[in-house]
Amino acid sequence: MTYISDFLFWISTGLLVPVVILLLILFGRALLLVGTFFGQYMNMRKMHSSVIGQLEEVTEGNIASLADRLPAKGQSMFLVYIHRMLDTGGSNAHISRLLSQYEIAAEKDMGVSKTLSKLGPVLGLMGTLIPMGPALVGLSTGDIASMAYNMQVAFATTVVGLFSGAVGTVTVQVKKRWYIQELTQLEFLAEIMNKEKNKI
Repeated sequence: MTYISDFLFWISTGLLVPVVILLLILFGRALLLVGTFFGQYMNMRKMHSSVIGQLEEVTEGNIASLADRLPAKGQSMFLVYIHRMLDTGGSNAHISRLLSQYEIAAEKDMGVSKTLSKLGPVLGLMGTLIPMGPALVGLSTGDIASMAYNMQVAFATTVVGLFSGAVGTVTVQVKKRWYIQELTQLEFLAEIMNKEKNKI
């Protein structure tokens, strides 16, 4: 039993360096995500008020001129898919495919946030527990310096992991709400286009 426990201790101790490296990568990715998320938010505030306003006023009679009233295709994925739907000429098959592609693109955009929200706390917990073994050994042998260093590593990895997880959780919740609202508008536009086509 002693050999098994020593082997497990050796494995867990060897995982500390990969865990710390992964946490540093996640921390850097979280900082990048905060920047891109802020950019998306500012872009949505600037563009969505006019785009949503035009969609609220669209009817079967004026949908033909909707493309001219909207801004040109820009960085907004929502606006890009609106123009793509209008370019289909009302084809149900193409519109359904575009709606599915939009859902896939939205899921892909939320992928980093979901990864951070799940992996951040897991790696933070691993980074907390792994140094606790050497810290307890240092305490039992009276090596206070070693114990203090390992406890410092444990607390630092916890904070970094929780920060990454918090950034991922907040951004994925907000983005999910954005994409649900946009998908609702796209489905509404699809219904109007379908009615206009059936009328013709």
